[in-house]
Amino acid sequence: MSECKLNHSLEDVISKYESQAAFLPEEMKPLFAQFFAKEHTQEILNEVFHLLKKYDLATEDEKSERTNRLNMVLENL
Repeated sequence: MSECKLNHSLEDVISKYESQAAFLPEEMKPLFAQFFAKEHTQEILNEVFHLLKKYDLATEDEKSERTNRLNMVLENL
């Protein structure tokens, strides 16, 4: 994934999540509910946004890597 210099708001992350939720593993959805209930640093918001971005278009290997990274972030907050 390329680095992006834009800062993404919580609303951006929620919108991106909603557009990709159908493609994410079902067991990840409660983690996102917990994530959205808390405040996060700009760095975390940006990372989650970019892991979600075009998730549906990623190869299976890329999806697996993104899922692992999302789980690490979401489970450790």
